[in-house]
Amino acid sequence: MNNSVSNTGRLLWAGLRALLVLTLVTGVIYPLAVTGVAQALFNGKAGGSEVKADGKVVGSSLIGQAYNLPLKKGQETPEPDLKWFQGRPQNGLGTNSVNTQYQLILSGATNRSADNKDLIDWVTAAKAAVVKDNSVPGHTVRPSDVPADAVTSSGSGLDPDISPAYAGLQVHRVAERNGLPVAQVRKLVDEHTEGRALGFVGEPRVNVLELNIALKALTAKS
Repeated sequence: MNNSVSNTGRLLWAGLRALLVLTLVTGVIYPLAVTGVAQALFNGKAGGSEVKADGKVVGSSLIGQAYNLPLKKGQETPEPDLKWFQGRPQNGLGTNSVNTQYQLILSGATNRSADNKDLIDWVTAAKAAVVKDNSVPGHTVRPSDVPADAVTSSGSGLDPDISPAYAGLQVHRVAERNGLPVAQVRKLVDEHTEGRALGFVGEPRVNVLELNIALKALTAKS
C-alpha cells in the first residue's frame, strides 16, 4: 500500500514538473523568442504593416479601406468619393456578405457560381457604375475596358490592392476631379505599381491606400 502511494506520488510530481517545464518553454520562452526575432528582423510586418501619413498611422498595407462621401440623410449606402482612387467593391459579395464596408470582424466570400443570376446582376450593375463614374469629358470608358477586380470583391473582401488596369482606368477621373494633369496622375500610378513577387509569383498590383496618400501629397503641392 505504501509503495503504491509512493509510486503514485512520484508519478504525479513528475507529471507536474513536466507540465511546468512545458508551460514555461511553450507558453513563455518560445512566444517571447519568436516575438523578439519578429520585432528585430521584421518590425513593420510584425507590427501590422502600418502605413503612416503626416506622422499618424492611417491604416495597414494589408487591409483595404473605403473612400466614400459622408452619408446623406435617408441614405443607407454611401456614395464613393470620386476624387480618390477606389479599391475593389466593398459589397461586391452580395447583400448576404459577411463583410461589407471593409468590416474586420469577419471576412469571406459568398462563393456564387459564375452563372448565378444574382452574381450576374451585381457584376452588371457594378460595371455600369464603373463606366459612368470614370467617363469624363474627352474620355469615355467602355464596358470592355473594365477589369474583373473593378466589379468583384476578393475572397476575403479585404483586398488592399487593385490591378494596374483598374488603377489606370481611374486616372482620367481622378485627374479631372483634382484639377491635375492626366500624365502626372498616370505617373503616380506607375510609381506605385508593384511587380510579381520574385518576378513570377502573383500578379502586378497597386496598393490603393499608398496611392491615395501620394495623391493627397501631389494635390497639396499643386
